[in-house]
Amino acid sequence: MACKIDPQLHREQKPPWIKVRLPNNPVFWSTKALVSDLRLHTVCEEAECPNRWECWGQGTATFMIAGDRCTRACGFCAVKTAKPFALETDEPERVAEATKRMKLNHVVITAVARDDVADGGAEHFAKTIEAVRRVNPGIIIEILVPDFNGKDDAIAMVMDAKPHIFNHNLETIERLTPLVRSRARYQRSLDVLQKAKDLGGNRVATKSGLMLGLGETEPELFQAMDDLRDHGVTVLTLGQYLRPSAKHLPVVEYVHPDTFANYKEIGEKKGFRHVASGPLVRSSYHAADFKPELDLDPS
Repeated sequence: MACKIDPQLHREQKPPWIKVRLPNNPVFWSTKALVSDLRLHTVCEEAECPNRWECWGQGTATFMIAGDRCTRACGFCAVKTAKPFALETDEPERVAEATKRMKLNHVVITAVARDDVADGGAEHFAKTIEAVRRVNPGIIIEILVPDFNGKDDAIAMVMDAKPHIFNHNLETIERLTPLVRSRARYQRSLDVLQKAKDLGGNRVATKSGLMLGLGETEPELFQAMDDLRDHGVTVLTLGQYLRPSAKHLPVVEYVHPDTFANYKEIGEKKGFRHVASGPLVRSSYHAADFKPELDLDPS
């Protein structure tokens, strides 16, 4: 399904509640220097996250492993699509060293889609989780993964490394999935989340997120919430879609903060244990504040 892009939409003025704070904290620059020194990628920069100034100013970052070139071309995403380079064998240790230097007690690790690799990058994820745990035995490890094309062995490989939080974003409602998400399937994403929960049991929390403002209706959004709950998801993030460039999908609606607050209440009533809902909320925004690990079985 093709989408006609109006360049004027990219230049339109955003509502007053879409505000980004520019860096005025020396911690921001030290975080930026550390990421550069260890030759790491962050989704904060690659996906042009609106909260990167705040998060880096607090000494936190979401590390993006497996390179900065994605094999998919999703209509919402700022990460570049290109033929990826080979996986860097020392990257897991570099990520681990970063968590040590930053003295993190909660880390979020994500990756580009690597459909060029047989396991979709699952082994690389597992090695990174294991490397981080060796350096920081008590750290909470949250991963935000692609769908691995739904391969059971890839999901099992990641879960065998025992992350605390398994995050895979649904991104949008079922009707819009073919338009918004390249190669992804709505039901496959739900199945990935269910498989992770089945494999992890009470020692893992499963998490997912959706972008709003792409043309979804409230009944469709509420159905997506129900679908996530039916597949064992207990942590939900809802945020405003912001168009990275004129080549990306246009914003259909800027959702008011009051509406986001209402969706948070609805999500909690549907049984989500933790809901973050707001215009600038992203998957890893204030991830450590949710503390879903408190729901887990420590054994």
